Amino acid sequence: METVDRQAVCDFVNREIVRFHQARLRRLEEISLTEVLRKKNPYLFRAKNMLTASELVRAILDAFLSSSEEKLFGDFLEQLALFISQQTCGGIKSSAQGIDLEFDREGTHYLVSIKSGPNWGNSSQYARLEEDFKRAVKVQRQAHLAARIQPVLGICYGNTAPRIPAYMKRS
Repeated sequence: METVDRQAVCDFVNREIVRFHQARLRRLEEISLTEVLRKKNPYLFRAKNMLTASELVRAILDAFLSSSEEKLFGDFLEQLALFISQQTCGGIKSSAQGIDLEFDREGTHYLVSIKSGPNWGNSSQYARLEEDFKRAVKVQRQAHLAARIQPVLGICYGNTAPRIPAYMKRS
């Protein structure tokens, strides 16, 4: 495994953070009140005792932008993980559905799904990820591309439950 070129990582982060902010601004320019109202429940905000239209619009807009920013920042973290993986172990963007990154290390082929934080999905999204991993492992095995295949749920920050699903155990 190669060492990380810290300057290259700093340059990458600086470049991508600029893109993150540009995407935020683009989202603000493209947004319409109709779209915001369609995606956020105005009754929730009314239940929070917002009495004026300006309070309601600001709260709904803040909630909408927060959701957008989480997606944009998650995309940034995925790109950062891919960049570092490329630099350190020849990682590549996976073509498999639901898998973000693949790399080989010490005789094992890793299939990585990158999530920004520990609370990334609901039960149906976890089930979908499990199916994506099973499918990707099956394809790798059929192609005889690696003797050992290891699915990995790559959480960028926070702590996760110690339970390891069966599909994540070493194969």
